Amino acid sequence: MKLRVRFLQLPILFDAARLADEVAAIPEDAWRPHPKNFPGNDALPLITTDGDPNSDARGGAMRATPHLLACPYLIQVLDSLGATWGRSRLMRLKGAAEVTPHVDTDYYWRDHMRVHVPIVTQPTVRFHCGDETVHMAAGECWIFDTWSLHSVVNDATRARIHLVADTVGGDGLLTLMETGRGPGEARPGWAPARSPPRDGPAPALAYESRNLPTVMTPWELRDHLGFVLSEAAPGDARIGPISQTLNRLRVNWHALWAQSGDDGAVQPQYAALLTRTWERVAALGADEVPLRNGMPLGLCLRTLIFNSALSIAGEAMDADERNRPGVQTARPVSPGAAPSAVRPAATPASRSTGGTRTDRDPLFDRPVFIVSSPRSGSSLLFETLSGAREAFTIGGESHGLIEAIPELTPAAHAWSSNRLTADDAVPAIAERLRGRYAAALRDRDGRAPPARPLRMLEKTPKNALRIPFLAAVFPEARFIYLHRDPRPTLASMMEAWSSGTFRTYPQLPGWSGPPWSLLLIPDWKRLAGAPLNEIVARQWTTTTRVLLDDLAQLPRERWSAVSYEAFIAAPQTVAATVCRDVGLTWDRTVGAALPLARNTVSAPAAGKWREKSREIEAVEAVFAEQDLRARSLLHP
Repeated sequence: MKLRVRFLQLPILFDAARLADEVAAIPEDAWRPHPKNFPGNDALPLITTDGDPNSDARGGAMRATPHLLACPYLIQVLDSLGATWGRSRLMRLKGAAEVTPHVDTDYYWRDHMRVHVPIVTQPTVRFHCGDETVHMAAGECWIFDTWSLHSVVNDATRARIHLVADTVGGDGLLTLMETGRGPGEARPGWAPARSPPRDGPAPALAYESRNLPTVMTPWELRDHLGFVLSEAAPGDARIGPISQTLNRLRVNWHALWAQSGDDGAVQPQYAALLTRTWERVAALGADEVPLRNGMPLGLCLRTLIFNSALSIAGEAMDADERNRPGVQTARPVSPGAAPSAVRPAATPASRSTGGTRTDRDPLFDRPVFIVSSPRSGSSLLFETLSGAREAFTIGGESHGLIEAIPELTPAAHAWSSNRLTADDAVPAIAERLRGRYAAALRDRDGRAPPARPLRMLEKTPKNALRIPFLAAVFPEARFIYLHRDPRPTLASMMEAWSSGTFRTYPQLPGWSGPPWSLLLIPDWKRLAGAPLNEIVARQWTTTTRVLLDDLAQLPRERWSAVSYEAFIAAPQTVAATVCRDVGLTWDRTVGAALPLARNTVSAPAAGKWREKSREIEAVEAVFAEQDLRARSLLHP
């Protein structure tokens, strides 16, 4: 919620030592990793949907978890604040950790305030909001402006624990806010009143039960539109046309509401109205219009309105999980003949959601990601398919583009691996990554895209461990799995490790083997001291297992499987088939002899891998199962 000040200390003080005793009595296994896996951040749910201690959802009927019910003073603290409570947790920030700078822009935060009561802290913990910084002392009670850029840094070695409670407010909380003060504000005689533990039965708290509209009322829609537009930086000529387009949405939305309210029968009409409006707003450059808090207007419109004004058949998601229109499931395609080297993916017509949602990603139209284990020939396939008429690429692999975002690096995940999941696709990061891709894309002739949405083609070996993340960031994403016989693949991987030109993490913490090369797999530490043939066999096997597991979680029409050997044997046929199945136009002719890919270490030759046959056969038991599993996908 946007406040008139960055920070506001409420005139109430709690017994931090008593709260700390209650928290210490909760078993350690009740703590959960932060929903977005921020390093050094974890949480203990106190109020959740239906009181489920394993839930991080912010929608639905809220109730106390068993953890809160076991803490009578915590309940009294919440009761004394006089509010109706939504999702509430204990938040623990470990020593030398931080909550990275961000702005809360989505629907939930438009009307929710976040109350902080420090329980365990030290003076070096600093809370930043806008241009102000405070230390919240133990037992104090604060709220802050979540609409401004904010972050927290714990420079100490000891963990910090806060009660962090979300609320739309209440009369008691409003009274406290009326007599609150800003950091360092001089108020003669001002002192927070102590609220010590009380004997007697636990008070009954007020909980949310309605927090997400099935169809947003026209009055709420009008309020949100007015707020977002009022936050636009003055003087931008694009605001006038965008405002006019959004006013048309408001009028037509009200007209539909006047006819049918939130009747499910007309929800497709609401959905179509949102889709049409977003396409117009995006074309007017809403993603490039800055708001006063530094966020793009387009992002805030999506998270606050276009992703929240309509929930169909229980399919509404947290805006943290869906940060733009177009999260969809493609309509299955009719089975048809296809070469055995390629299983069919979605056709260009597969753009709807079975008749319920028709909105589309306004920036990326069915982006295509080639995924495979390292040294499987993905560069050759990528360089070939980049000649498709509609394809836009960044010209190579996107290691640097992705890992230039600190939150997406292995270091941000305690050097666990290159693995990224949907939990890493938080709105701010997703928007930053999408913007980086869009700015770098060029067509086959090196020209920038003339219009949007774009047909992006991308290939980066590390993305074999990032399929859920990519599917969340790019909701229309299609995946091409390239399989190559693991024997020549492992031989090429050994060559890459030995060449010294594929060192991705040469100073990998905790690794005592040769400088780490190629992608970083989960459980890499178990390979310490292993010979190179076993390292690459585990690297291939783990990558393939994770990749296939992730593809299995997607609708079958969103991915295809391609044989490298079939591609080499008939490149023109396979290229044309793959392009047809992902909706690209193949209008070029490929010769029987393909050029060398840019990442080739040494010239390929039939049977070249047999020079290392003894080393590879020694680890065949490691990769055999996943190889059979992968091959089964190539022959329906």
